[in-house]
Amino acid sequence: MSVKAPSEARSAVTDRPRVRDRILETACDLFYRHGIRAVGVDAIASEAGTNKMSFYRSFPSKDDLVAEYLSDQEHEYWKWWDEVVAPHAGNPRKQVEALIDSVVDLARLKAKSVKGCKTSRGCALGNACVEIPEDNQRLGDIVHKYKTEIRRRLRKFAREMGAREPEVLGDALMLLMEGSYYTRLTFPLNSGPVSSIAKAARTLIDAHLA
Repeated sequence: MSVKAPSEARSAVTDRPRVRDRILETACDLFYRHGIRAVGVDAIASEAGTNKMSFYRSFPSKDDLVAEYLSDQEHEYWKWWDEVVAPHAGNPRKQVEALIDSVVDLARLKAKSVKGCKTSRGCALGNACVEIPEDNQRLGDIVHKYKTEIRRRLRKFAREMGAREPEVLGDALMLLMEGSYYTRLTFPLNSGPVSSIAKAARTLIDAHLA
């Protein structure tokens, strides 16, 4: 009988996802597809192939897991943002247009997944905000800071373009982006307003630069 060398055994263990990582990955998928309130600890533990004892060893509470889920989704969003705008460094208008075009592209590509979810259900943090109780400041602050940063960045782009009213233009662009996430859920095959936001964004920018 062959026996693995210690280094091989360590490698095999390392290659297997840690229980905590499995729980988080599973929660990201279930929360995004079904909502935070609809998914309980039992369901997450079962889907992750573990149990509640292991769950609570990894996350002291469901809120701790939700907070990490929100932070994880925020990290993925900024990674996407930075990759989209990077090729157009120094040209704020091109950067904004690239962001808007990419939002439309993502809406069209149904196979594009968020943590394994095959269908886009919009902004993960925006969806979570609807479910977070008003008195849960910890989770509410995560979403608020995230959305505030999006607004700040878009207003900054507008200022760098030389817009007459950069705050107004930045907010309008944010409304276009935010609205696109939700209308795609109510119109089949992305046949709704999301298909028009690229033209609308360019028209807005032209108006503010004229």
